[in-house]
Amino acid sequence: MRVTTKGQVTIPRGVREALGIAPETEIDFIEDSGRFYIVKTEEPHITGKFRKLRGIATAEMSTDEIMRLTRESS
Repeated sequence: MRVTTKGQVTIPRGVREALGIAPETEIDFIEDSGRFYIVKTEEPHITGKFRKLRGIATAEMSTDEIMRLTRESS
């Protein structure tokens, strides 16, 4: 397998099928004693400044209330 200049590789079809990896599936790389393993993750990885806000908004909140939450935490 060859790594592209962007650091990407193609996961072979048989591996994707065995792991149940479809487009948009979240995966993780786990290191164990110098070996790395690909695993499907249950939760998407959220990065950036909005990570701590994930899941606190409810359907009862207005757009203005949600925007106020995001502005107060920055």
